[in-house]
Amino acid sequence: MITELSKIIVTNKPEVTDLCGEKVMVDFKSGKYFMLKGVGNDIWNMLEHEITVQQIIGQLMEEYEVDRETCKTSTIEFLEKLEKLGFVESVTA
Repeated sequence: MITELSKIIVTNKPEVTDLCGEKVMVDFKSGKYFMLKGVGNDIWNMLEHEITVQQIIGQLMEEYEVDRETCKTSTIEFLEKLEKLGFVESVTA
């Protein structure tokens, strides 16, 4: 379970191409591809280095007009999808 204190680590980095402000991610292992845009794109960029969910939320709050609870819920849901797909792993301290 991902919480605000979880550290997020990229474990399977797919091939990523920028296409008009969106990211096209291709996972050759599974043969699947994904498109990221908007906030999802921003979060993926933040995952370049090990980062906590709390830090991600803080950076998003600075950039977007959103209440903290909505930001937290949406961020964790997105990260859980990435974890389920095998792209990231969460480590809780």
